[in-house]
Amino acid sequence: MEELIEFNLIYGRLLTVSEPHLIERYNRALEAFGLPRTKLDEFQIDMMGHSPQVAREIGIPLYLEQNISKRLFILLTPEQENLPVIGTRFSNTAGLLHVFFEKNSRAIRLATIKDVLYGEIDDNLLVIDDITDLLSIEQVEFRVLSSEDVLAKADKLRRRIDRLMEVPSAWRDDNMINEMIDLARVTGDIRTNDFVPDQLVFRHNSYYLDHFGGVYVFLDNKKFTIICDSRAPGFRRASPWKVDYIAIDDRHAVYEFLARSGRIQLPQASWLKNSGFIDHREKMAVHGIMHATDPTLDLASLSEKEMRAWCYKNSAILERDPVVAFLHKIERGFSEGQPPQIDQMTDDMKFQVIRAKPNHADRWTTNRLIASFVPSDYVSRFVFDKQGFYLAYNAYSQAFKDLVVKELADGYLTDKKSLREGLYGFST
Repeated sequence: MEELIEFNLIYGRLLTVSEPHLIERYNRALEAFGLPRTKLDEFQIDMMGHSPQVAREIGIPLYLEQNISKRLFILLTPEQENLPVIGTRFSNTAGLLHVFFEKNSRAIRLATIKDVLYGEIDDNLLVIDDITDLLSIEQVEFRVLSSEDVLAKADKLRRRIDRLMEVPSAWRDDNMINEMIDLARVTGDIRTNDFVPDQLVFRHNSYYLDHFGGVYVFLDNKKFTIICDSRAPGFRRASPWKVDYIAIDDRHAVYEFLARSGRIQLPQASWLKNSGFIDHREKMAVHGIMHATDPTLDLASLSEKEMRAWCYKNSAILERDPVVAFLHKIERGFSEGQPPQIDQMTDDMKFQVIRAKPNHADRWTTNRLIASFVPSDYVSRFVFDKQGFYLAYNAYSQAFKDLVVKELADGYLTDKKSLREGLYGFST
């Protein structure tokens, strides 16, 4: 993983915490969760407050998510809103945190000036024994606390102010007035500073869970669709009018669900020709073929001209590959005015030429699912399924690792927004 760390492809864009007062606040949150304090003088955190350095120090890889049904968070600064999430098994943790930040930005900004906010993303699950337990998750609630009790004190001061305004005799209560003065020393003027986050409940429509070998959960009009290994505990246990179950290795059923539910863009010239998507898929496939043909080839050092020369010399090998031959056929069809016919494609090839609808709420989860069926496209895997990418990366040879790092560093990290908009039609 050294190359990934060096090029910020893993643990990149995290926030460095080195100020003593922030480290102390972080430790108070850890203690509130029953976790050991960190002795580090500097560490990095992601959006939810997870630190890979602290995880190594205390020996708990996902210390903010030890129980899979309990997600914790630590907020030191509103700057965390723009960070990635690396310490979670749920694909939608980042999305939920983004909405929480968006709806409570002023309160978070004011509260973290004086204190740390921490708590739990509560989905009402005590334990996940099988996949039917996931069906009870339709919304989540953020339960927010602060180490110096600033939130509770602000709420208490607000109630005291309300009593002063509503009860004429309250002005003669010296004890209450003195208590308000003490509270205001901590909270400031809460009439203009709203310390308490008040939008805490959010919908939980679709997500991926890294459990039971990986589970995709989609919700449409109160009916769930679960896509996972058919050997997962609880598979096809719930009533059929409540849940549709699809085995992850049934590519035809997966594709039919995505198309029927309106989550994908079918292979049409309107987006395929101008997005560079076909060229990208072909490039990814060719990289794999080149490495398989000559594992000693130093792919990372080859120029584009040398890559093209290799492809020309080995065109017969490339044309025998079913993916490359299929993509070439799609391109020829465009030039001849013959659009792709999805009903004439094999189930494997359909996933090569579809993507999530850019404006669909489930676009990230859908693209993650599609990427799992196109293992040659390591860029899409990195964008939508980083944990899956890291597992695949560990199995690559060193020569192929060097190529992957070069492609991601030069082609993705330099302008993520443009690449995502070009290939997938959206950037956020």
